[in-house]
Amino acid sequence: MMDVTDRHCRYFLRLLSPSALLYTEMITARAIVRGDRESLLGFDAAEHPVALQLGGHDPVELAEAARIGEGFGYDEINLNVGCPSDRVREGRFGACLMLEPDVVAAAVGAIRSAVRIPVTVKSRIGVDDREGFDFLSSFVERVSAAGCRVFVVHARTAILSGLSPHENRTVPPLRYAVVTELKRSRPDLTVVLNGGITTEEAVEGALRSVDGVMVGRKIVDDPCFLATLEQRFVNPSATLPDRTAVVYRMYEYASRLAARGGRVHHVTRPMLGLYRGQRAARSWRRFLSERVCQPDASPRLLLESLRIVEQVTETE
Repeated sequence: MMDVTDRHCRYFLRLLSPSALLYTEMITARAIVRGDRESLLGFDAAEHPVALQLGGHDPVELAEAARIGEGFGYDEINLNVGCPSDRVREGRFGACLMLEPDVVAAAVGAIRSAVRIPVTVKSRIGVDDREGFDFLSSFVERVSAAGCRVFVVHARTAILSGLSPHENRTVPPLRYAVVTELKRSRPDLTVVLNGGITTEEAVEGALRSVDGVMVGRKIVDDPCFLATLEQRFVNPSATLPDRTAVVYRMYEYASRLAARGGRVHHVTRPMLGLYRGQRAARSWRRFLSERVCQPDASPRLLLESLRIVEQVTETE
């Protein structure tokens, strides 16, 4: 998720789920090859396992970016051919590449030759009027022949003309049956379902037909949902994280970041939904949102935020 799953967000989410595979934002191969690699790729060891999500169409450039990513310690390289934004389309990467399966296959082959870690592909079920099982199956057949064994499929068609990126996440109907049919037809592949998964029941139902589930926007709004999934589907004996303890850990993290010149709002941004469903949720979110914008904002405001929670709790 662009501008969402940065290193600070991933560190926070790892406190809620020890085992979930976390993904970076999509980063263009060109930016990695030519830009500030530490800024783009640096991450905390606590984030493992974490996948580097790449965008691009040039096999040589993608292979070099993947090689650099492996050198930074990423656990997986994921090629994103599902993003529908105008900016992505103009750069000839993202969902428009589903219309060029030979290009995607060449990219996958080049990346696999450059790294030893797994190489996966994230896609949609189709693009504009070319969609559905036959289209997706043909695309997967070509790309899997290049060596990709894992496909993460957002169960919506990408509408590249007429819909904004936000609308592309909500307007095209979800067609889970297309993804489950892909798994039935290709049991040799690992198929992961993405799109519109917001409940434990939906995850449980999906796992009867596919190998895994990717959850995105729901986690942004309700981060603790990730901890709930960890407990229910990975480690039933695990206890749900204590929110206060999570805030203390993020205070320590923010303090280390500030010592290197980082800004606290980068740390608090992914935390705003931590108390979702609790009485203190609105007051806590408002406090952080308002205080983090002030010139004197420091990591200590995270400790101060806990007093807001205590005050609301004491009035119950």
